[in-house]
Amino acid sequence: MNILISNDDGIHAKGLQVLAKHLAQRHAVSIVAPDRERSAIGHAITLDLPIRVQAVPINGFSSAYAVSGTPADCIKLALMELLDEKPDLMISGINPGANVGVNVFYSGTFAAAREATLYGIPAMAVSIQGGAPDHYETAAATAAELAEYIGRKGLPPGTLLNVNMPDAPRGRLRGYRWSRQAISPFRESIEKRMDPWNRPYYWQGAVLESHIDDPTLDIVAMGDNYVSLTPIKCDMTDYESLQRMKAWDLIFA
Repeated sequence: MNILISNDDGIHAKGLQVLAKHLAQRHAVSIVAPDRERSAIGHAITLDLPIRVQAVPINGFSSAYAVSGTPADCIKLALMELLDEKPDLMISGINPGANVGVNVFYSGTFAAAREATLYGIPAMAVSIQGGAPDHYETAAATAAELAEYIGRKGLPPGTLLNVNMPDAPRGRLRGYRWSRQAISPFRESIEKRMDPWNRPYYWQGAVLESHIDDPTLDIVAMGDNYVSLTPIKCDMTDYESLQRMKAWDLIFA
């Protein structure tokens, strides 16, 4: 397969490079990724600045480009300008830090995969638990395994696969678990501080809730040492509510 790789951590991130190395053993790999850290930027695109692209040498990959824009910008440029042919699969990651629950709304990793999905390309976002994980190699081998499955089975149109892995060696993983997105597993906080000039500034933070025990949720599956697999649709219409709300007695005066 021809596989396009991107991320939100930048083209020199370890997770991306380990993933590219594993996939290149069996597939043709192209890399189009941000030139610097772009975490938590969501599905932003660049409209008010020029976007610059530079070919960069990465472990022998001749098709590797660093982009000054966002993860979504990277996918647009790859598909409309940089690649000679449409990829068979797009993989975003490997992101250090799980993208479970509400994190998908903020994640640039997830946004890159969703952007590819919007262009009709099968895509998955791949993340591993922890800010400085030890087991990228295991995660990359698992992602390569999933890529083979997607190559054979495909993905439903408009649906991408969100993959979250425990930071553990292969022998400790209990397998795959199909799971659904948790909606509110985090307790958020904002800490107010003062700078040396007595001006206030703020740090945002979030703490993972530990009491959740629903095994159908992505965050619980990962915590139970399963590779969490969550299919997520780009179409966010609530069709059940849409039908119910059509019965509202609305009057347009």
